[in-house]
Amino acid sequence: MAADMTAGAVPPARKRLAVIDMARGVAILAMIVYHFAWDLGFVGLVTFDVTREAGWIAFQRPIVSSFLFLTGVSLVLAHGEGIRWRPFWRRFLLIGGAALLVTAGTWFFSSETFVYFGILHAIALFGLMGLAFLRLPVAVTGLCALIILVLPLFFKSDVFSIRLLSWIGLWDVPPPSEDLVPVLPWFGVTLAGIATMRAVKGTRLLAGLAGIGTAGLPGPVLVWLGRWSLVIYLVHQPVMLGGLMLLTGGGVVTEQNQTQAFEFSCQASCADSGGEAGYCTRYCACALEEVATRDLWAMLEKPVRSESEEALLQTLVDQCAIRVIEESLPAPGSAIGDEEEPDR
Repeated sequence: MAADMTAGAVPPARKRLAVIDMARGVAILAMIVYHFAWDLGFVGLVTFDVTREAGWIAFQRPIVSSFLFLTGVSLVLAHGEGIRWRPFWRRFLLIGGAALLVTAGTWFFSSETFVYFGILHAIALFGLMGLAFLRLPVAVTGLCALIILVLPLFFKSDVFSIRLLSWIGLWDVPPPSEDLVPVLPWFGVTLAGIATMRAVKGTRLLAGLAGIGTAGLPGPVLVWLGRWSLVIYLVHQPVMLGGLMLLTGGGVVTEQNQTQAFEFSCQASCADSGGEAGYCTRYCACALEEVATRDLWAMLEKPVRSESEEALLQTLVDQCAIRVIEESLPAPGSAIGDEEEPDR
């Protein structure tokens, strides 16, 4: 009789683990720092580009990984004993609706680089996909996570470079977007969170994590940030960027800022392609001269350029490369052994 009464019952909700909220709070703080650095570059107060500089890229990747790993962890904690469909769909619609708000807002901000599959889109979809792995053996989930993580390293195709398919993640070059978190490899991080939490459930490790309290700062603050992370995510960028735009009167774009930003980006790109320091310095000086002489700043700042504009840039690149190579060659008649013997 008791079995009949509980067969269709909704599994009870588990008590929230403060340490999970604290981890999410740390991630949201790190994300604010990253976005503030991006905002400073956008208004022209700094010359570095967080989307290109290796240090900032290395800082950003763990932030994304943290949110997606915690998505898998939370999925097990909330639905590991049985899927609680009503809370699940409520959360799914909440995050999905927030993702659509981000898409709409960034579209009005920049229709060429708007966010069409960012971190919120990924969290919503990965949470739904992750339900299929809550009953699979942990080893199977871990293997799937590994395959998804490494597959983009071995298979890529320009077929997936269009926006319609880019959310899959197997592109050679991604379409322009301020935030793109594709299924491959990032769903592998969520699966790693699912596998990890399922592996520690019922162990002393989970009991130890549950025992971590929030006595004393910064525990309660981090817990609060973690529990309100979605609201903070939606609000922080308009507040920060809007405030900086007001303070700078719409942005500080000076000739000096443009020059420094161009030189930094050019040197980084040249070094990444294997150019030596001396060559890169001369090459970037030539490129800067051409850009300034032809007044191509507006074209360079475009996230998407036309074929004719790309052809013009390629011509300048080729011209500067040839010029630097020619300047480095010895002058005619100056080869070793050709010099005249000095009078004795």
